[in-house]
Amino acid sequence: MRLFYWIATSIMLAACGFGLEAQAQNTAVLRGTVADSLSGQPLPGVSVGLEGQSGGTATDALGNFRLGGIAAGTYTLRVSALGYRGQTLPLTLAAGENRAVALALPTMALNLSEVTVNQPRDPNQSLAAISHIDKLLRPVNSAQDLLRLVPGLFIAQHAGGGKAEQIFLRGFDVDHGTDFAVSIDGLPVNMVSHGHGQGYADFHFVIPETVEQLKVYKGPYTARFGDFATAGAGEFLTKTRLDASQVKMEVGQFDTYRGLVMLDLLGNDKRHLFSKKSESAYVAAEYLYTNAYFDQPQSFKRFNGLAKYTGLLTDRTSLTLLGSHFTSNWNASGQIPERGVEQGIISRFGSIDPSEGGRTNRTNASAILTTALPGDAVLRQQAYYSRYNFGLYSNFTFFLNNPENGDEIYQTDHRDIVGYTGTYDRDTQLGSRSLHTTFGVGTRIDATDVTLLSAVRRVVTDTTISGRVNEQNFNAYLDETLTLTERLTLNAALRLDVFRFRYRDQRDATDAVSGRATAARVSPKLNFYYQFSLNAQLFVRSGFGFHSNDARGVVRGTADDNVLPRAIGYEAGSTFKPMPSLVVNVAAWALHLQDELVYIGDEGITESTGPTRRFGLDLAARYQVTPRLFADLDVNFNRGRQVDAPESANFIPLAPSLTSVAGLTYKAPKGFNTSLRYRYIDDRPANDEGSITAQGYFLLDAVVNYTTKRFQVGATAENLLNVEWNQAQFATETRLRSEPLGTSVDELHFTPGTPFYAKLNVSVFF
Repeated sequence: MRLFYWIATSIMLAACGFGLEAQAQNTAVLRGTVADSLSGQPLPGVSVGLEGQSGGTATDALGNFRLGGIAAGTYTLRVSALGYRGQTLPLTLAAGENRAVALALPTMALNLSEVTVNQPRDPNQSLAAISHIDKLLRPVNSAQDLLRLVPGLFIAQHAGGGKAEQIFLRGFDVDHGTDFAVSIDGLPVNMVSHGHGQGYADFHFVIPETVEQLKVYKGPYTARFGDFATAGAGEFLTKTRLDASQVKMEVGQFDTYRGLVMLDLLGNDKRHLFSKKSESAYVAAEYLYTNAYFDQPQSFKRFNGLAKYTGLLTDRTSLTLLGSHFTSNWNASGQIPERGVEQGIISRFGSIDPSEGGRTNRTNASAILTTALPGDAVLRQQAYYSRYNFGLYSNFTFFLNNPENGDEIYQTDHRDIVGYTGTYDRDTQLGSRSLHTTFGVGTRIDATDVTLLSAVRRVVTDTTISGRVNEQNFNAYLDETLTLTERLTLNAALRLDVFRFRYRDQRDATDAVSGRATAARVSPKLNFYYQFSLNAQLFVRSGFGFHSNDARGVVRGTADDNVLPRAIGYEAGSTFKPMPSLVVNVAAWALHLQDELVYIGDEGITESTGPTRRFGLDLAARYQVTPRLFADLDVNFNRGRQVDAPESANFIPLAPSLTSVAGLTYKAPKGFNTSLRYRYIDDRPANDEGSITAQGYFLLDAVVNYTTKRFQVGATAENLLNVEWNQAQFATETRLRSEPLGTSVDELHFTPGTPFYAKLNVSVFF
C-alpha cells in the first residue's frame, strides 16, 4: 500500500502540470525536425541535446523535438542516432526566443561511440542501446531468431517448426507466451484463451528481413503493456521503406529451400500525389520448404506476404497502412521418451506417433494515423484486425489413456481479433523542469471457436471441449515523466485493465459449463532514473503487472484473485559506457507472482501452481574492438522457487538458472562480413522435486557473407560442433505400446535439437 500511495501521489503531482505552459519569459524554446537525408522520412527516437547541458530529449513519431527552459546564450545542438552520422549545430538563443530548426542525418557504418545511454522520451527502454546494436550486428535467419534478439531470451521448438516456440526468460518457462508480451507494428501477437495455451504467441507470420527495430522492456514497469507483460515485453517494428528491392534464394541441408522477394513500389524519391510530401510503399513475400532432420519427413511449408505504405498526408499527419497473410502446414515428430531411444525402439530423430503435425494461417490489417497537435502534442491512433485459424495434432502420453489407438489429441482455434489503441503524448515545460505526459486508451475483442478433440492418426473420434469464447479487454493508462532535477527523472504511471469473459459450451448450454465474468486490475508503476554523467545512467524500477487466465477456466468458478494473477517486480541497475566503444547494461531484479489458476490447454483442465518468487542478475555488454570488429556478451542468472511448496519439491519446472550468449562479428560496409556465436543454457529441474533433469547445452553457430551494392552471397552453419542436444524437454508420464497395461513411466521427454546444418544464400539488389 505504501508503494501504491507514493505512486499515486507522484502521478497527481506530475499531472497537475498537464496542459500548462509555464515557460518563463527569460528562457528560450528550441523546436525542430530530424529526417533521413536520403528518403526525407522523419526519424523517431533520435537523441537531441545541448552539449555541456544535462538532460535532453528525443524525436517523436513524426521526427519532431522540443527543448524548453533554455537560458539565453550560445550553445551547440547535438543530434545522434545509431546507424546515422551525428550532427552538431552552433546557435545563439535570445531570451523569450522560439527557434525552429530542420536537420537531416545521413546513414553511416555502425559506430558505438555514437550510442547514448539515456532515453528521455521512453526511460523504461534502458536496453535501447543494446537492442539497436544487436539488430544491426546479430544474424537473423528466421522469424524465431528475431525473438532471440531479446537479451537473455531462449526458445525451443517441439512441434515440427510450425507451432509457436517455447520461451524462456528471467527464470520463466514462459510456455508459448504466458508471461512475455510480443507485438509487431502495434499488432498484438499473444492470443488469449488459445486452444493450445494462454498467451500463445506465434511469430512465424513475420518476414525477418522486413524487421527494422526492436524495443525490449524487462519486467512489469511500463504502463503501455498490460496482459502477459510480467517477465517483459518485446515490440518489433517493420521497415518504413526499403533501401533497395531484393530477391533472395536459400538452399540448405535436409531439403531446405527458401525464396524471398522484397519490392520497393515507389522508390526513395517519390512524392505524395496530394501534398507532395515523401511517401514509401513496398511488398515482401517468402516461401519456405523443408523436411528437417527427423526420420519422419516434416514436409514443412510456409508462405508469408506483406504490404506496407507510409506517407505524410500533411506536414503534421502521417498514415501507415499494413496488410499481411501467413499460412503454414507441417508434420511433426513430437516429444520422444528417453527410454524409447535407449531401448532402440526409435532413433534419436524418430517418432512414437508419426501422425503429429498441424496447419495454421493468419491475416492481418492495420491502419495508424499519427497527428502533431498544437502545444507540442502528438496523437497516435491505430485500428487493427486479424483473422486466425489453427489446428494441431499432438500425442503427449502415447498409449497411457487409450492402449489400443493411442492418446492423440486435436486442438483447433478459429478467431477474429478487432482492436484499437490511441495515445496522446505531450511535452510541457514547468518552469525549468520538463514533463512528458502520455495518456493511452485501448480495447481488444477476441471472438474464438475453440475445441479439444480425440483423434487416431488425424481422424477425429471424440470431442472433449467445444465452445465459443468472447473476451474483451478495455484499458487506459496515464504515464508521467518529470525531470525533478537536472540529473534525476521520475517516471510514474497508473494503468487500468477491465476484462469481460464469456464462454458458451457448444455441447452443453447449462450454467455448469457456460457463463460470463468480469474482472479488473489496477497496475501502478514507479521508476527513477539518475543521469550520473553523459555516459552513465542509474535506474531503480518497480511495478505491478498481471497475466489473464483462460476464459474457460474463469467462467468455471475460478476465484476472483486467480482471474488476473498479479505480478510485483522491482530492480536496480545501470546502463553505462566505461569507454566510448563499450556499452554495458546490468540489472539486479526480483519478481513475485500471486497464486494463480492456469488453464492447461492440452488436457482441458485447470491447475493451481501456487505463488512463486524469482530473483536474478542480467548483464549485457557490447564492445567495438576495431572499426569493423564487434564483440557482445549476455549473461543471465536466475533463481526461482515455489513459495508454499515444501523445500524438497519447490523447484519451478524447466526454469533456467544460467543462460549466456556471446559472439564476435566482423562487419564492413561491403565485402566480407562474418559472425561466430555461442548459446549456453544450464541443466535445470524438469519437475517439482528435481528428480528429473532437463539437459543444458552449448552450441556454436557461424555466418559469413560477401556483400556488394548489387548482390550478396553467404553461408550459415548451425551447431558447428555437431553436438547432440535437446531442444524442448518435459517431464511426462507415458506408456509405450510394448509396455504392460496399467504401467507408466515418468521421465524426460525431448525434441532433439538441430545437428550440424549448413545453408547457402544469394541475394540480388536492384
